Amino acid sequence: MKSEQLPLDLAWRAAHGRDDFLVAGPNKEAVAWIDRWPDWPSRFLLLTGPDGCGKTHLSHVWMERNKAALITSEELGMLPMDTLSNFARAPLVIENIGPDVPEENLFHLYNLVKEKGGSVLMTSRYNYSEWPLTLPDLISRLGTVQVARIEEPDDELFASVLVKLFADRQLQVTPEILQYLMVRLERSFGQARHVVSALDDLSLAHKRRITIPLVRDLLEKEGQL
Repeated sequence: MKSEQLPLDLAWRAAHGRDDFLVAGPNKEAVAWIDRWPDWPSRFLLLTGPDGCGKTHLSHVWMERNKAALITSEELGMLPMDTLSNFARAPLVIENIGPDVPEENLFHLYNLVKEKGGSVLMTSRYNYSEWPLTLPDLISRLGTVQVARIEEPDDELFASVLVKLFADRQLQVTPEILQYLMVRLERSFGQARHVVSALDDLSLAHKRRITIPLVRDLLEKEGQL
């Protein structure tokens, strides 16, 4: 028997333009706050939600629209004061901030932004109330930050997410395949991303188009049928 050919780890591009973002009930509040800039309380916005919900997509839309700089939470903790001061003058995105937040630097950045007139969009899986913060002054300041949460998808958004994920990978699927997935999958962004990625890999490995039998093979293998 021939050995199964493993798929190559081919690169694929996710669309990040504003027109590519799927607006529906679970994310309407977050989109509205992105569009409302610069009218944010304390010049900060914290965008929260589960993995794969579109936080990065929205932050990239805002970043490109406003020519913002981009750093991670880890990078924030390594910045000297003069660099923090420069970042505080203009729009800034901090991605994946959370329980290991560098409290001292975030506290100084908050004060510098208030002084110098910049804006900061933060993304996180968690609300700041769930971070194990120990610095009272930072806790007090974060209490003025607007929080916008993206919830897990409803049926309408889940179907649209599946369509976009397949399109991002340049995979063609029929409405029947989408319907087959819709009635069998858990309504979560993580599940949608996992299944589309797994189907892409399976299709490449077996050199088969994505069909209902191929989808059924995957779901049976993963115990979802």
